[in-house]
Amino acid sequence: MKKQELRKKYKQKREALTESEIVRFQENIYQQIYELDLSNVVNVHLFLSLKKFKEIDTQPIINYFRANGKRIVVSKSNFKNNTLTHCYLEENTIVQLNKYGIPEPVNATKVSEKEFDLIFVPLLISDQKNYRVGYGKGFYDRFLSNCKKEAKFIGLNFFAPIKKIEDINPFDISLHQVIYPK
Repeated sequence: MKKQELRKKYKQKREALTESEIVRFQENIYQQIYELDLSNVVNVHLFLSLKKFKEIDTQPIINYFRANGKRIVVSKSNFKNNTLTHCYLEENTIVQLNKYGIPEPVNATKVSEKEFDLIFVPLLISDQKNYRVGYGKGFYDRFLSNCKKEAKFIGLNFFAPIKKIEDINPFDISLHQVIYPK
């Protein structure tokens, strides 16, 4: 299936999830994250969840990494050029919804993507080669292409990977791992 069809299908599948399914799936995902080797991780990039789209709630993940002494980084979106600016998310950072309803830091210190050791990536679906379908603007592919080569990219998803995304292009970046409920 092609990205556009997959995007539509998996938005609908996510929307159809019940609250109890989401809670159960998230607990399974969190447990897998808690088992990751963090020995070489200092800075962790996470997305702030869009609850209206039933994205995985990343707040427990943020709390876990903070409790383990890791610095948390989140992004601000620039819709003029579809890029992300990255900022530390400290305990006192103010987060507000932008005009598109995306939570973003307001009073935060900027940081380069070359500083990230571990990046969690939102997605709608992935394939068995860890290519992903997101919302279609290319924000994350641009961002990940600028990260240091040692950085690890992990996708978070409620659904198991499909066999193949038919229209992968040269700008698409595969993830190192996709975590989904087992």
